[in-house]
Amino acid sequence: MHIEIVNFGEWEAALPASGFGWAHTPEALRVLDDHTPGSLRLYGGFKGEQPIGLCPVVEIDGPVVTAQVSPPPGFAIPQLGPIVFPASPKQRMQERVNRRFTEGLLEQLGASRRSTIVGLACHPSYGDPRPYEWADFDVSTRFTYRLSLDSVTLDQLQRSFSRETRRAIRDADSSGLRVFTGGVNGARRVYKAHERRRDEQGDDFPVRWSYIRDLVRSLGDRIRVYVGEDASGDFRSGLIVVYSNDDAYCLIGGTRSESTGSGINELLHWQAITDIVTDPVLDSIARYDFGNGNLESLAYYKSQYGATPVPHYLITSGMLMEIAKSLYETIVY
Repeated sequence: MHIEIVNFGEWEAALPASGFGWAHTPEALRVLDDHTPGSLRLYGGFKGEQPIGLCPVVEIDGPVVTAQVSPPPGFAIPQLGPIVFPASPKQRMQERVNRRFTEGLLEQLGASRRSTIVGLACHPSYGDPRPYEWADFDVSTRFTYRLSLDSVTLDQLQRSFSRETRRAIRDADSSGLRVFTGGVNGARRVYKAHERRRDEQGDDFPVRWSYIRDLVRSLGDRIRVYVGEDASGDFRSGLIVVYSNDDAYCLIGGTRSESTGSGINELLHWQAITDIVTDPVLDSIARYDFGNGNLESLAYYKSQYGATPVPHYLITSGMLMEIAKSLYETIVY
């Protein structure tokens, strides 16, 4: 096996059909490359000409240390990191490929140097982080809430929701609140509402509008903006949803405030879910990801949609461990 840096075309050709996040797509990575203050490097692991692993990493040089991070903070990407897809169905071979890819990647990153810190927040499809533990990295488990949409009807989905959530959707729908899809202008309204709510909570919102704008312009069918208005046409709330080949992810939005209006966020999520189930363009999407499941204040709300907490892994070098844990748990998108 050999590890090399690939270009965007080679990355796209090597990407498997499923098992990766929206931010692993070349369209999203190009936008990240344009906006990150560091250097984006696309690492590919190959056995001969056959790709068996990929990992995008942003290198950020500081005065004392170099950070190798995937994802970088401040870009509304909760999960990125390695994806490994060995050809063999045998467990022994799968573990061997994962171990060798990990060893090769860490060597490329210069992870053994005292001046290098590493942080990887992995996609849920990456299920075996043990090679990083064996290399003396800290591995901790985090959770995201996912709702399975495979082979279910809308009626079945609503029955899985809590009574409170079903009532909120009905009340919002009957009160004249409406949801529609918008482009860059709609995304701007969603972004400003989210930023304002974070300010009200005393939290800094590190994601820049120019980055969200470029995602909306660049991702095509891989992104949708949902805007919620009342009967007077006043903005009440909104969502920005991004897609990989098999997952939908709530990027930002759905924030609550006194001006939001009863049930509008439930109606927004319901419209996004309805579109996945009914729109042929989204036929391959099998799950709706509500995001961060680590904060108790959010877990109850997300569980009311019948969503399930799904684990994923945070891999950090010792110096970065506490900073990374705080970062990925408290920045809620």
